[in-house]
Order: sequence, then C-alpha cells, then structure tokens
Amino acid sequence: MSEITKEKALEYHKQGKIGIDLTKACDTQYDLSLAYTPGVAIPCLEIARDESLSFEYTNRSNLVAVISDGTAVLGLGDIGPLASKPVMEGKAVLFKKFANVDAFDIELDVHTVEEIVATCKAIAPTFGGINLEDISAPRCFEIERILKEELDIPVFHDDQHGTAIITTAGLINALELTNKKVDEIKIVVNGAGAAGISCAKMYQALGAKNIIMCDSKGVISTARTDLNKYKAEFAIDTPFTTLLEAIDGADMFLGLSQAGALSKEMVSKMADEPIIFALANPTPEILPEEIKEVRDDAIIGTGRSDYPNQTNNVLGFPFIFRGALDVRARKITEGMKMAAAVALAELAKEPVPYYVKAAYHNQDITYGKDHIIPLPFNKEVLIWVSSAVAKTAVEEGVARVDSYDDEEYREALRCLIYGCPEAP
Repeated sequence: MSEITKEKALEYHKQGKIGIDLTKACDTQYDLSLAYTPGVAIPCLEIARDESLSFEYTNRSNLVAVISDGTAVLGLGDIGPLASKPVMEGKAVLFKKFANVDAFDIELDVHTVEEIVATCKAIAPTFGGINLEDISAPRCFEIERILKEELDIPVFHDDQHGTAIITTAGLINALELTNKKVDEIKIVVNGAGAAGISCAKMYQALGAKNIIMCDSKGVISTARTDLNKYKAEFAIDTPFTTLLEAIDGADMFLGLSQAGALSKEMVSKMADEPIIFALANPTPEILPEEIKEVRDDAIIGTGRSDYPNQTNNVLGFPFIFRGALDVRARKITEGMKMAAAVALAELAKEPVPYYVKAAYHNQDITYGKDHIIPLPFNKEVLIWVSSAVAKTAVEEGVARVDSYDDEEYREALRCLIYGCPEAP
C-alpha cells in the first residue's frame, strides 16, 4: 500500500469527496417540464394525499443523513463541526461505495441534547434514515433514544452499534472455534464510552453473564460514586479496582481505550485460548506480535487492515441501512442488529471469493482463528447482512412494505453487485 502523506491526503480531499448526480434525464424542454413545473405538481399532490408516497416519488427511500456535531471525531476528539466534515463526507462515500445508499453529511453547530434532537426532527422529512456520528458520550445515548422514540425512520448511532455488531459476529465464531459457551465466559471491556457500553449490552443479549467493565479510573464497581447512569448499569460488586486485577482468568478482552492499555503480563494471566479484540486506533491496546510473544493460543482482532480479523464498521452500517431502507423500516431494532451480527458470522464460514483473496494478496484465507469475520472487500456482505436486516424488520413488524420475498430480495441485491442476467 502506498504511503499516506500529508500532501497526498490534502490533494485527494480538494473540493470534497462527494457530489450530486442526476438519476433522470433533463436534456429537453419536455424533460424540464417533468422535472419541475408543471409536472412536479402531480407527485406533490399525491404525497400531500398520502405521505407514505414520499418513498415512491422522491429519493427519500435511498437517502441517509450523516449527522455530527464534531465532538468525538475518530481519535481526534472535539475538533468542531467544520473540522469533522471530511470524516462525515467519508462516511457518505462508504454508504455509496459499499451499498449504493445516497448520503448527505450534515454538520451541526449546536451541541445540547435538545438542540440536536430538535434539528434532526426538523430535517427528518427529507431522509429515509439518520446515521448519528461522532457525538460524544453520554449525550449520544440520550439523543439516539429520543429520536428513536419520536421519529418513524431508522436512527442509528454507528459509534455505538457498529462496533458492537462486528465484534459480536467475531465473538460468535471465536466461541465456536474454542468450544466455549457465552454464558460461561468472563469478558473484560476496557473503555466505557459509547462503543464499549453498546458492545457490552449486545454481548448480554447474546447470553453473556460475566462482564467486567473498566474506564480510565479502573473497574466500574458499586463502590464508585462518580458513575453516570449509563456506566452505572454495569457496576458490579467486586473487590477488583484495576484492569490488571480484572483480567486474571478472563476469556475475552475488548479494548476501546488507548494504545498500551493491555500489557503482556495481563495477556499471560488470561484463560486458555483467549479472545483479544484490541481496537484502539491507530495503535491498539497491544500489538498482535506482542501477544504472540507470551502465548500462541489467542484469537486476535484489531481495527487495522494490516492484521487479520479487522473490526471495521464498514461491514455494518451501509448494509444495515440498505436492508432497512429497502423495506421502509420505521426503526432499527435490537433484533435487526443481532441478525446483522449472525449474518456476518455465518458469511465468514463461506468460501472467500477470489477477488477478496487477490485484494489481500493471500490465497489461503479460510475460516479459522485468523478469519472470524468477513473482510471489507467481500461484496457478499451486502447480500447476507442487508437481507438479514430486511427480513427481521418484516418479521418484527417495523417494515412498511406490503409484501416481502427473501429469495427475490437476495437476488435483487446480487444484481446490484454483479449485474442482472439479460432476459432471454
């Protein structure tokens, strides 16, 4: 891979990364009359009669808002709405590239829960879904909760749920490979922000019963008096106060914290065949080669593309929204998120397509400890995840479509990726 230099990055981003293209012809007087007046009045009146037709006669059925106030941007922190715009444009690029979902980035220069909620509600009629991004905790929890309750389109805070979905997929397969049961393992989560809390909740939904969560001050226990209500949900009665104490005998470590947080000494104290997801970026809590210096039985994942088992949110949000939009879902439920995780876990067991192996210059990629989640360039993710999400939305009664055929939908997704066969 070519080196990313400051000059190359700035040149790439000149004038931004996204734009608007037309989906219908506008080349003649007749086209103009259809696109605008007088022809445009006809769909306007139809939508005024039945607002659900906005999904039929506008781009709403394929349009997501990527909304941020710039307070928790990547590893850069609170850099403000304007400085966050390249990241939000990048998110829109991933929506379009991986799932053909159109997305507008919207950077907000307001920061209270009430202001962000009011703004999102005011612009909601434009969109088929809202992707909240890089809004600092704990405000992000309350913003998403209110919007999910008060809007009738999917609202999804990817910083929370994206990581949870991908790591849950990895956990499902890691447990299978190590013959461990989710309700019997000890999980230590280091990092109690939006992603860490969401991951812990999803592991509980999977069946986990023994989770110890740590933040920058140590173990989240009932003895502490400095916890917000979201951290307090995970406070346990324990004598442990440090990560070093908590990690003893742990079957899984999930790191969403900072480089160097997990030492080789800590790794050596973990249970047999430990699962270690060290996801701090760009430098993980511990490097895979450091883990291998003290044990050879670990299943390791990071957020980086230069190591196996990359936990990349691009495996989730584009396809989750694709499925939700296609059945005109009113929300993204816990069931839809779990369906996405299970679909990713199952796809990892399938033969890896030739073009993925070529992209990674590795012809030996197969299901196992170094391949427990699909790779980002696997186009089949669109079919597996989007169809799982759409089917679950229909089954749970949050879809607006009158009918749904899973096989037909999967075939339509396949056509979107590979092109449809010509009719005889």
